Amino acid sequence: MKLSTRARYGTRALLDLVRQPPNEPVQLKEIARRQGVSLHYLEHLITPLITAGIIRSIRGARGGVKLARPAEQISLAEIIRLLEGSLTPVECIDKPDNCPRAAACATRDVWSEMQQIIQNFLEGITLRDMAERQKNKDAAGQTMYYV
Repeated sequence: MKLSTRARYGTRALLDLVRQPPNEPVQLKEIARRQGVSLHYLEHLITPLITAGIIRSIRGARGGVKLARPAEQISLAEIIRLLEGSLTPVECIDKPDNCPRAAACATRDVWSEMQQIIQNFLEGITLRDMAERQKNKDAAGQTMYYV
């Protein structure tokens, strides 16, 4: 499985949002600047996150975005599914009817097991966990690199 910039940048934007003062809207242009992502691209990433109820958009002069749910209730798996789609490594796991070999295919079983391990791992990591990891890296003097 290879994650695109959608998942990577979207996760970084959410992590940036978690690290700002709680309940204060953050302007997308500020997140884009801090993360080194174009504002236009970030706007496209934010839309499905708003639709899914992960973040909320606040209009007005002091508007911006903020988390709609607590960071500990938002898993990395949910974010990646919203931004990337299915986490399955091969199509036949989600759509076994598309492959006449699905029921008798040993490789499909392995890919399915792999997908479940990845799914469980990502479900076990929340935005709060990611924020703690970043806080620990910052405290250790490690620099966060922006792409």
